[in-house]
Amino acid sequence: MLQEPDSIVDRHLKPVVAQRLKESPVVVLTGIRTVGKSTLLQSCSRHHDVPVIDLDDRETLAQVQADPSLFLGDAPEPVCIDEFQHDADLLYGIKSELNEDFRYGRYLLTGSTRYSMLPRAAQALTGRAHVMTIWPLSQGELRGTRETFLDTLMEEPERFRSVQESPTTREAYTDAILAGGMPIAVSAPTEGARGRYFDDLVDMIVLRDVLDIRAVRRRGVLQDLTRHLAARTGQVLNVASIARQTGHEARTLGDYLELLESVFLVHRLPAFGRTLGARIAKSPKVHMIDSGIAARLLGVNRRRLELRRPATMTEFGHIVETFAVNEILKQAGWSETSVGFSHLRTADQKEVDLVVEARDGAVAGVEVKASTTVKESDLTGLRLMRDRLGGDFTAGVLLNLGRRSYRIDDRLYIVSMDRLWEDRNGS
Repeated sequence: MLQEPDSIVDRHLKPVVAQRLKESPVVVLTGIRTVGKSTLLQSCSRHHDVPVIDLDDRETLAQVQADPSLFLGDAPEPVCIDEFQHDADLLYGIKSELNEDFRYGRYLLTGSTRYSMLPRAAQALTGRAHVMTIWPLSQGELRGTRETFLDTLMEEPERFRSVQESPTTREAYTDAILAGGMPIAVSAPTEGARGRYFDDLVDMIVLRDVLDIRAVRRRGVLQDLTRHLAARTGQVLNVASIARQTGHEARTLGDYLELLESVFLVHRLPAFGRTLGARIAKSPKVHMIDSGIAARLLGVNRRRLELRRPATMTEFGHIVETFAVNEILKQAGWSETSVGFSHLRTADQKEVDLVVEARDGAVAGVEVKASTTVKESDLTGLRLMRDRLGGDFTAGVLLNLGRRSYRIDDRLYIVSMDRLWEDRNGS
């Protein structure tokens, strides 16, 4: 059963943010616009009985710029500042305050621009700020469960071997994937209202937030690139191919891609770095930040899916991969296991959609299929990883939209997609 979003959803990162405030003088929450950063910030401000300084408000921004010390040095702590990127120089003031009084839990900031894209600011607070990415709502958050799929994958994969029937239908999966996890989208009363929200959000990000970072003269190119990236979600990124198709310069497209990453519309998944005795592609994969946004940009909806045209089903397959990969990446924010993520693709087209690697060298693989049945060839990439990595290979999971989960071979499992939002602790 889905909960109402954001305003009453219990964000899994909420206790994590509280803990990080005890361990760092500055905590920075970053993520795509309207993802729920401000809601988290307001929750913290209410807990500590302190105000929120909203730099999206022009009058407040002008006051902060006129007298930053009034807001930074004399305000009750933690000082909660929303959309700090509107005055990145403010971070120099925070650095100055910390130079005089270095204590944990002094500042909690939110921003809709990736922190690393603010080079001066990043340098100003190096070693002083802990940066956290706020993703769209996870399926577990929407359902009131704290997902532990990632921990199970790395620590207890044998839990996947139990044969159990999934209650989730393909229609229910489709609804979840098309809606995504943006709080306003999942609470929209109609599909049309959700679509208009996605349209407005993308326009605001591309035509406003990007311009907060850099002046972009060729806005049409930026919009064109956004559509082409959506068409390639869940696929290996080839900027040169996009340049040939669009007639734009590859260098310009590469520059604009970084801008779209900086405002969290897309993210890149790097190639797996360990050798497997085979030629491995070094190009990253690209994913939209949210499956609902990707579906809207591609025009994939329930009506089109019911027609079952091959081109639409192929697009939907890529969107399903983005949905599953993003759900797992979200769990890293509260997981007990510290991991890194990549993808694997060999020269002879063997691939694993998501590779999870722990700090101790343990590796697991996840392959995603939009089908309800499994073919032997679907496991080729996972078998390659298992056979080449030996004891370092923890498990390989093939996620699909079927109804059963079971072990199919040594350390290889077929798993229904809804186990992504399973809580192994049963709470």
